[in-house]
Amino acid sequence: MGIFIALLGIWFSSSLAKADSKAVTTSLTTKWLSTPLLLEASEFLAEEGQEKFWTFVEASQDIRSSDHGGTNYSSYHAMLKAACQNLSPLQQNLLKFSLSLRSYSATIQAFQQIAADEPPPVGCNSFFAVHGKKTCEFDTLEILLQTASERLKPFLFRGDHRFPLSNPESPVVILYAEIGTEEFSKFHNLLVSKASAGDITYILRHYVANPSKEKVYLSGYGVELAIKSTEYKAKDDTQVKGMEVNATMIGENDPIDEVQGFLFGKLRQLHPDLKEELKELRKHLIESTNEMAPLKVWQLQDLSFQTAARILAAPTVDALMVMKDLSQNFPTKARAITKTVVSSELRTEIEENQKYFKGTLGLQSGDSAFFINGLHIDLDTQDIFSLFDVLRNEARVMEGLHSLGIEGLSLHNVLKLNIQPSDSDYAVDIRSPAISWINNLEVDSRYNSWPSSVQELLRPTFPGVIRQIRKNFHNFVLIVDPSHESTAELLNVAEMFFSNHIPLRIGLVFVVNDSEDVDGLQDAGVALLRAFNYVAQEVDNNYAFQTLISIYNKVKTGDQLQVEHVVSVLEKQYPYVEMNSILGIDSVYDQNRKEGRGYYEQTGVGPLPIVLFNGMPFQKEQLDPDDLETITMQKILETTSLFQRAVYLGELSSDQDVVEYIMNQPNVVPRINSRILMSDREYLDLTATNNFFVDDYARFTFLNSKDKTAAVANSMTYLTKKGMSSKEIYDDSFVRPVTFWIVGDFDKPSGRQLLYDAIKHQKSSNHVRISMINNPSEDPTSKNTVITRAIWAALQTQTSNNAKNFITKMAKEETAKALEAGADITEFAVGGMDVNTFKEAFESPKVDFILSHAMYCRDVLKLQKGQRAVISNGRIIGPLEDNELFNQDDFHLLENIILKTSGQKIKSHIQQLGVEEDLASDLVMKVDALLSAQPKGEARIEYQFFEDRYSAVKLRPKEGETYFDVVAIVDPATRDAQRLAPLLMVLNQLINMNLRVFMNCQSKLSDMPLKSFYRYVLEPEISFTADDNFAPGPIAKFLDMPQTPLFTLNLNTPESWMVESVRTPYDLDNIYLEEVDNRVAAEYELEYLLLEGHCYDITTGQPPRGLQFTLGTSANPVIVDTIVMANLGYFQLKANPGAWVLKLRKGRSEDIYRIYSHDGTDSPPDANEVTVVLNNFKSKIIKVKVQKKLDMMNEDLLSDGTSENESGFWESLKWGFTGGQKNDEMKQDKDDVINIFSVASGHLYERFLRIMMLSVLKHTKTPVKFWFLKNYLSPMFKEFIPYMAEKYNFQYELVQYKWPRWLHQQTEKQRIIWGYKILFLDVLFPLVVDKFLFVDADQIVRTDLKELRDFNLEGAPYGYTPFCESRREMDGYRFWKSGYWASHLAGRKYHISALYVVDLKKFRKIAAGDRLRGQYQGLSQDPNSLSNLDQDLPNNMIHQVPIKSLPQEWLWCETWCDDSSKKRAKTIDLCNNPMTKEPKLQAAVRIVPEWQDYDQEIKQLYSHFQKEKESGTLTTTDGMKLQNRKGLGAHVEL
Repeated sequence: MGIFIALLGIWFSSSLAKADSKAVTTSLTTKWLSTPLLLEASEFLAEEGQEKFWTFVEASQDIRSSDHGGTNYSSYHAMLKAACQNLSPLQQNLLKFSLSLRSYSATIQAFQQIAADEPPPVGCNSFFAVHGKKTCEFDTLEILLQTASERLKPFLFRGDHRFPLSNPESPVVILYAEIGTEEFSKFHNLLVSKASAGDITYILRHYVANPSKEKVYLSGYGVELAIKSTEYKAKDDTQVKGMEVNATMIGENDPIDEVQGFLFGKLRQLHPDLKEELKELRKHLIESTNEMAPLKVWQLQDLSFQTAARILAAPTVDALMVMKDLSQNFPTKARAITKTVVSSELRTEIEENQKYFKGTLGLQSGDSAFFINGLHIDLDTQDIFSLFDVLRNEARVMEGLHSLGIEGLSLHNVLKLNIQPSDSDYAVDIRSPAISWINNLEVDSRYNSWPSSVQELLRPTFPGVIRQIRKNFHNFVLIVDPSHESTAELLNVAEMFFSNHIPLRIGLVFVVNDSEDVDGLQDAGVALLRAFNYVAQEVDNNYAFQTLISIYNKVKTGDQLQVEHVVSVLEKQYPYVEMNSILGIDSVYDQNRKEGRGYYEQTGVGPLPIVLFNGMPFQKEQLDPDDLETITMQKILETTSLFQRAVYLGELSSDQDVVEYIMNQPNVVPRINSRILMSDREYLDLTATNNFFVDDYARFTFLNSKDKTAAVANSMTYLTKKGMSSKEIYDDSFVRPVTFWIVGDFDKPSGRQLLYDAIKHQKSSNHVRISMINNPSEDPTSKNTVITRAIWAALQTQTSNNAKNFITKMAKEETAKALEAGADITEFAVGGMDVNTFKEAFESPKVDFILSHAMYCRDVLKLQKGQRAVISNGRIIGPLEDNELFNQDDFHLLENIILKTSGQKIKSHIQQLGVEEDLASDLVMKVDALLSAQPKGEARIEYQFFEDRYSAVKLRPKEGETYFDVVAIVDPATRDAQRLAPLLMVLNQLINMNLRVFMNCQSKLSDMPLKSFYRYVLEPEISFTADDNFAPGPIAKFLDMPQTPLFTLNLNTPESWMVESVRTPYDLDNIYLEEVDNRVAAEYELEYLLLEGHCYDITTGQPPRGLQFTLGTSANPVIVDTIVMANLGYFQLKANPGAWVLKLRKGRSEDIYRIYSHDGTDSPPDANEVTVVLNNFKSKIIKVKVQKKLDMMNEDLLSDGTSENESGFWESLKWGFTGGQKNDEMKQDKDDVINIFSVASGHLYERFLRIMMLSVLKHTKTPVKFWFLKNYLSPMFKEFIPYMAEKYNFQYELVQYKWPRWLHQQTEKQRIIWGYKILFLDVLFPLVVDKFLFVDADQIVRTDLKELRDFNLEGAPYGYTPFCESRREMDGYRFWKSGYWASHLAGRKYHISALYVVDLKKFRKIAAGDRLRGQYQGLSQDPNSLSNLDQDLPNNMIHQVPIKSLPQEWLWCETWCDDSSKKRAKTIDLCNNPMTKEPKLQAAVRIVPEWQDYDQEIKQLYSHFQKEKESGTLTTTDGMKLQNRKGLGAHVEL
């Protein structure tokens, strides 16, 4: 160590003190004011369960009162203490993480917005709302409650907090208040007492009357400092004043503490006396490593493997740290990395693994993937908030399994079971005699010419051709009520299939009145059935079917079938037959009358009419006759491919009966019950373990829901089917994977019936065990609980078999009648029963079990008294309606589903654990309830075969606790590694994980793999300063940055965030640290959360192009609007947390369409208004279906209702040929404004942009409106523009659009801006804008632009200027003269994108935007195509979207045009010159004489602006802004 100090001394004396190190910091805050952490914690708990929420609300009342310390630190920890009472250590970590993420801030803000929409009564900090009336006075509350029933109940949101003891019938009181305040306690206690008495339903919504003025600092985003190419100098030379630096931002102890092998953190600890010298040495080393001289190509080749080797050489504890440091600061680390040696073992292992990555996961070398417990997390689409949800869900399941005693590896094996309910549609059995088949492909003579071998299926045909084979592959059954008006249409469809020889076997079931005394002369349905049967007996079913068709032909559309229709056809066909004998009382033609109705009821397929295809019922909306035809054809093609597979695999041969084969498929059940097959299912939480039972009612009342469920489960005694043969004793079927709890009042017939059916079902199944929960209809007395007590006593005292026989007796109606008549209970004892113990138990006065059960039914199962339900493996099916049929077949279906999806798989795992029989069955039930309750997700992926000896970073989990299994596959020298490394470091602090990071390196690199520095902003918990205050929020810090390169700063935020730069004097597009004092502080704000959606027209199935939606609140209905794209029917709306109303835009959208249905929204599907709640930071995507109004079927949204637009294509051709003048003057009287669109980024281009605007304004007489893309404008520009607009009298609007997630993303800022120039023109502007001009920022205009706006485009959607060809010395640079472009353009010109004019009406009409996006999507996947995106795309599409060439003088640029043409130029563009590479500013001054005058004029205006701003006399800015937004923000459709 002495040598080291000596060295330090020598070096220090010889070194010269150099300039301070430079830094860039970035923060992102919300627009809304800070939300209290206490409230955010309550929302975290609400997601764990409403009980935890309300417990915390009670506990939080004491926090404020006991909080004497008064520091942020102490109040934060007091809150955590209250919140963590019922949380496991893992959940506590997740809570701290969610508070650091501020993920519930949006939830609280949504409540704030809902409260503001109420609005709060004056002078109230908390208030009640009772059915629309508001107050904060207790007395007024009483009055409002009395009159509440006269007013409508309020709309309740999914996120509302409903007090558990609320009575649903009573008036709803919503309390808006802040938890933890004194006022809240008073209000809350009052409402709790009222709710407990059953007087009100109490709903709590957060409302902070006086929020703190802080903003919320967000995290979960990335910041990139990319190194810019300085080939063309594009930096502004205007000097910027710096900002004072906040010293706490840049800490001494920053984690990146290893510089060239010296560990400065350690050295500072060892030698506190050398602090200053160490600081200097560190700085010197950093400056020497920050030299970024370019690497040679041979040095680049192995960089990826060398980076991996560096990471794997580090101690395991630091490996992630090293990975983060290397990938995030790659440009400065690359030179040192090139010296690393890569071992052959490492290289071989990586290459071996890569074969597996490719084969199993489809990953190429250099790709990355990330898995948590086998779930694939796609870091490109999933943000940190959805990752948090995954962690939380996984934690719930794993802790649930852990508490059930399943641990370690077996826990992960059980987790990986894929037990999601399969979406395979269930089918009913069609082999019933109740179906009358019209034809049979296998025996009818009309199909004799068709081949009969199933091998025919494998013969190739054209796609979409339906094979005609003499087998009943496709069976089509109509179940109809003959007198229903839709029956005729359905029969016609069937007839059409039949007569067109479609290979479909058609069957009919008539559901008619089956009471004996109704005959065919009174009831048309019965008449039709008898007529059909008569003809079928006389001739055959086929002829009978034709007779039906002729009967229905007599019925007028929309009318119902009458008896006389049937009679008239029969009389005509059979003139000599007595009608009475066919239709009358004594008719013998009643076949299938009772059977038909029986079949319909027994199959449980739902309301008539029903169409079954191979036994599967079609959805209601598919029965429309037009759709039915198409859907049936699709079904035929779909099932054909299944049969092909079966034939190919040898599962189906020609001598098998095809119908038998179809009906033996696992999805065929005897009865379909929609209640059982519903996709949204509710499960009990069975994970608690305790020693409580239902026979201690006093104790039971104090348990929470989870513990009550455990107590009920502990007290269960089960009935099972058990034989005693030796085989069965050893048979493994003693673990019964299906558990039914039958809930009902067994002293009532309906409850007994349910129990009886369950026991009957059990006789046929060895997989089931049954137990009972009593839900008495009235308060229990000894008289009204006879059977209930008898059942309970038998279960407690008798052997399983005897109990079962006795209970079966009890469930029969005759027993109940006898007992009522006074029979003694012991008369019904079965053989072998121990009657004395039974009697003793039966007569015991203690009925705690009934009271506990009744309470359980009310509080946990949410049933009313006496209601029935079935709980199957923890899934609640119910409450069943009073007369609802739930019989043996339903139990069969339930068992079938459980066995197929989860039961058997879980059972086989549990058996391996070797638990004893009853416990094992219990465990299967509990695990099933836990796993099935998980939201349906992707299947988990298995990955045990990757080698991890040399090429993986491995972190072992802590012993004895549950752990997450985390696998990452990554190339350490890629953008993914920059994000993944910090994320894994945070996860490592949050969760106990078994982590393996596999390296997936690329070899033979020819370019630097990472050209950017990167920081990912994420902290595992809130941090504090030394004096116990909150540290200034999470922030991205780039410390000790190299000063020579030019940087551009980009934010990488979650998909649905729209952020904007605020308050920074620096040019974030061109950061040059040599010119900065010490740091550049970039501040961003989250401006909007996006609401995205997809919209379809249900009639056409196509997106309604040009349809407009608006989003607003009840008080202000139109805040933002948007237009639907044809690509995927996509639309996006800018919103913020709160509850919003989505409507069709007033005008043509609302006139032509209505909203038909919506999905993913927060209002019930049938509500007229669509309410959407944004209450978190995750993406919200909704689906909206619309329908044209009946009288508007032929209207088109994009035409304005006049015939002028309908001439369309031929008209545009005519223009092409004749070049005649279209009368454009007619339109211009509507607000004669010239719309000019432009984009700019960085101070230099904004300076050019202002000069371009000035040159336009100097030459154009007509009023001008500028449209700027807001996404990339600097705060400085946005602040100055209203001032300039006022001084020069022009209008402006800032438009923005978030790049849609499904459209291929660009990563380079310049290319993103180019994309915005061309890809979203149809949706950026309101429909009222007909035409606009795009003028590049670096252009100077020398003429009146009205001339260009009124230029005749001859039917083309847009006009561009072609590239000049006159400057001959540039010929070598004209890339469009050879290769791809020469052949593609085929003699057409290549156009420049610096100036263009767009006819938006035409553009939208021919769907140009959608075509351009489609082409872009195809081409942009190839990194080498579209190198000048904004220009190459329209030129590439010239054949599909025609371009009108503008005269050459519209755009002169020195690079391509000769000097002689300059005097005719109408605009001058400062194109880059690839030959001279002259900087833009220099070129501007040299080429355009007037440029400097314009520049001076703007500079003077800007200095006036600054002076007024500093002296506080800048009056008009806000007013102007407001006025502008008002005039322009609400686009009114004319």
